[in-house]
Amino acid sequence: MEKIEFTVNGQVVCTDQVSPNTTLLQFLRTELDQTGTKEGCAEGDCGACTVAILNTNKNAYRAINSCLVLLPMVHGKEVVTVEGLQGPDSYHPVQDSLVEQLGSQCGYCTPGIIMSMFEACYRDDLDEDWKLNDQMCGNLCRCTGYRPILDATKKIAGLQPADRFTSRLKEASVRSGAINYSHLDERYIAPDRLDRLWNILESESEAQIISGGTDLSLLITKKFKTLPFLVSLESVDELRFFREQDDFIEIGSTLTLSELEQNIAPLVPAVGRMLRFFGARQIKNRATLGGNLCTASPIGDLPPILIALGAEAIILSRAGERVIPLEDFFVDYRKTALKKGEILGKIRIPKPGATSRVVAYKVSKRQELDISTVSAGLFVELSEKNTVNTARFCFGGMAATPKRASNVEQAVLGKVWNQETVSAAVEELEKDFKPLSDHRGSAWYRTTVAKNLLLAFQIESNETSPDALPLRPVATVQIGELS
Repeated sequence: MEKIEFTVNGQVVCTDQVSPNTTLLQFLRTELDQTGTKEGCAEGDCGACTVAILNTNKNAYRAINSCLVLLPMVHGKEVVTVEGLQGPDSYHPVQDSLVEQLGSQCGYCTPGIIMSMFEACYRDDLDEDWKLNDQMCGNLCRCTGYRPILDATKKIAGLQPADRFTSRLKEASVRSGAINYSHLDERYIAPDRLDRLWNILESESEAQIISGGTDLSLLITKKFKTLPFLVSLESVDELRFFREQDDFIEIGSTLTLSELEQNIAPLVPAVGRMLRFFGARQIKNRATLGGNLCTASPIGDLPPILIALGAEAIILSRAGERVIPLEDFFVDYRKTALKKGEILGKIRIPKPGATSRVVAYKVSKRQELDISTVSAGLFVELSEKNTVNTARFCFGGMAATPKRASNVEQAVLGKVWNQETVSAAVEELEKDFKPLSDHRGSAWYRTTVAKNLLLAFQIESNETSPDALPLRPVATVQIGELS
């Protein structure tokens, strides 16, 4: 079996003496004495554990939550921690900027903030203020020093100094993360080709598939479980792509959400709008499209908008592929249509036409980095007379799976797309859903919110050109704003 080998601050690290369930955070602190990286929440919310990874596919540094990354996931990769930024004669410009703007207070969260700023320093696309907010929203400051932190970030965003980190970006080459690792009774395998993946899935019935790990790793960090046999899809290049065709878009299941957001926002702004508020930058740099869909959460943010767009799931196995509507992919609470030996290979999304109106909404207690109470993907295709030819209204948080409001859809078909039509149709929503009450919202609240989102969709769709609704920085609605 192989050893895990990677670099930390330019130094090669090699080990075969740790459990594959060990997180990068644990290893940095306990084995390498890199204690600048902190543990706060152990679930990717606070950002205290943030480090950077050199993404050789994009020649970019990406901030990630080291508390959610299992050590074999960094095999073949380059890791940068806060200890590695200072040069022989000076601090890094990011560190200087935070000091000059008085952004460092108690210091506990500062190393993680520094590493999110580090990514910003080497990005070349931070051309709007909301992108800076998105970059930093995954870092809590317990002393509430947000304004000077943001001021410091603005100062260094896109700076790309002529230093060793910029030089490394120019010379970095893609390395495979494929590995077959075991320690005692635990295994982690990351094949680099689909044919090798099929061999593993056929011979190892107990294997559990993992991709970015931002959800599954919580079983380790929060529930203290041991996952005995993990098979990662991360190194299978055949599953990581974004392809635009004339009439549709195809997205590989292991494409990260930050990569998806960058590519799809100009083409289908409604999806980009949801991705803006999906989670923190550190989460989106690791989470994958397939991972989000295969968890089959009823409050997953992407399924409603993808279902509303009429997306299809392409399921792969050694026998070939089968195609099903994405709405049929979710068969029950936390259950998908995947059979033994199958994986979700890609998603195919039809491009919205000139007569289409489509939008995504997320209602949560916090604007950023929060779980939805209700989410919605809403789509209509209109005739020249402004009547509804097609309607797909899909909601999350209203049932055991992402579900369409079929009665509401039928109520608007053939009708003029105006407030009167929608006001009458939303009363049918109570036939479509009987939501549960929990700590995020009562059944009455969820139903009321869903109705109001439909009304808001009609209003918003009248504010735009015949093209699909644009990306707007403010895409979420805070609880209490809807009546």
